[in-house]
Amino acid sequence: MTEPLPVAVVGGGPVGLITALGLVHHGIPVMVFEEDEALSLDTKAGTVLTRTLEVLHRYDAVDTVLRASLRIDEIGDLDRATGTARDSVRTGLLTEDTRFPFVVNIPQHHMEPVLHRRLDELAPGTVHMKHRMTGFTQHSDHVEILLDTPEGERRVAAQYLLACDGGRSQTREQLGITVEGHTLDQRYMLVDLEVDLDVANPRDYPYLAYFGDPAEWMILVRQPHCWRFLYPLESGRPEPDHAELAAKAKRFIGDVDGLRVIGTNIYPVHHRVANRWRVGRVFLMGDAAHLITPMWALGLNTGVLDASNLPWRLAWVLRGWADESILDGYEREQAPVAVRGSGEMAEAARAYMDRRDSSVSAMAGGGWGVAVTRSLLGVRLDVDGTGDWSMIATGDAPHAARTGDRLPDVRLFGPDGAIHVHDLCADAFVALYFTDARRNPQLPADSPGLRRYVVSRWDAPLDSGLRDRALFDPGERATRRLGVAPDSAILVRPDGHVAAIVGFDPADPIGDVYARITGRASAQALAEGLK
Repeated sequence: MTEPLPVAVVGGGPVGLITALGLVHHGIPVMVFEEDEALSLDTKAGTVLTRTLEVLHRYDAVDTVLRASLRIDEIGDLDRATGTARDSVRTGLLTEDTRFPFVVNIPQHHMEPVLHRRLDELAPGTVHMKHRMTGFTQHSDHVEILLDTPEGERRVAAQYLLACDGGRSQTREQLGITVEGHTLDQRYMLVDLEVDLDVANPRDYPYLAYFGDPAEWMILVRQPHCWRFLYPLESGRPEPDHAELAAKAKRFIGDVDGLRVIGTNIYPVHHRVANRWRVGRVFLMGDAAHLITPMWALGLNTGVLDASNLPWRLAWVLRGWADESILDGYEREQAPVAVRGSGEMAEAARAYMDRRDSSVSAMAGGGWGVAVTRSLLGVRLDVDGTGDWSMIATGDAPHAARTGDRLPDVRLFGPDGAIHVHDLCADAFVALYFTDARRNPQLPADSPGLRRYVVSRWDAPLDSGLRDRALFDPGERATRRLGVAPDSAILVRPDGHVAAIVGFDPADPIGDVYARITGRASAQALAEGLK
């Protein structure tokens, strides 16, 4: 039997590695091609948001990242000139929504090796270093990729090509895709410092703190091994030397002994998005598709949303569970999130830090909605093509689940014990029927890629025939958190987003919704079409 062609990922940065982990999770062969001989050592992104942790958990890689990270349940908001603290973002409010009610700080150049090692444990030999893609040709059933390697030219056939090759993407260039937007005159200066602000010189700043100021704002990040400062560097200003950087840090934190600069980076600030994210069998992801101002950790973490959305779609097509129309949803859902969601949110954050605009109440303060928004748990996708999507949650209390929402990761109890809903749908669509298990409701049969469960505060008796398909909800805690009406059904996608909420009907509207999503007509519809 001929081995299936792999999916090729070009670019071994965090988005490329997480995308590859997603494909491996779904059982899809994958090859990652990275042009450099080693992973990047540059000082780059440093905060991983809650939604990214959930994606890493789904792909069986979160534990290794957490071991190398510093966990944080408070995002500080302070006025730099006066030292006055505003309401912090309290991620501990999210304990009913996620198993990860925190964000983590880990430098990108520390996270990449962790992800690489985990990928090599799950799928040895997946990453190919010193493989620079020089071109590709699309065919009706595959993509032929031309690579420059130390051993000479190499040709690889792949089912799809996923371009995770950064803001200067050669893949995007070869496709002739234009990038729309602008680059700011202002640059960002990132400095890693070795200094003791916990014991010898206690400052008691939140471990992730934003100090706003109209003259010069500052971001302070406690990394696992150092303190990181980030501040704007105006156009034309030369790069400060280590002595200047140390002096600047002391003006901010006070005179301390033993301060040493251990890493720096200056990078331009963009708000640029590709006008197309797919051409045939080639997809743009991460910075290749969108370069977002990296404020409030929206750069890397927005790219991980791409890595959450596309792998399951490819898996459904390659397993024969869906036709290629399901791939169209990737750009439709992710592009507005990047352009008008993360992009505009990051620009608003920059204005807020400059104290030019204080109208970001939905993203600043201590309420539940702000915590959901800033952790990226509040992303609601346009799952049905109606144009209804959002990145902002409001209010001080959780609201009922809606179509497109990321479903809260509520806990239920299966026949063998506790289980979280995100684990149920990690590699399947899941239909949850909220109804009375005592009445022995009749569930339609499972379909390829779709599993069905009854959710009830009444446990299913052993002789009901439902025992393996029933989830016990003591006190209806999960039902109340999700806000679903009695005799309702929720269809959840493999990425944890709600595909539909319908009434519980033996005529199986859930099956019809699933058939529309996958492009595969239900057996009943096929039968009626043959009459």
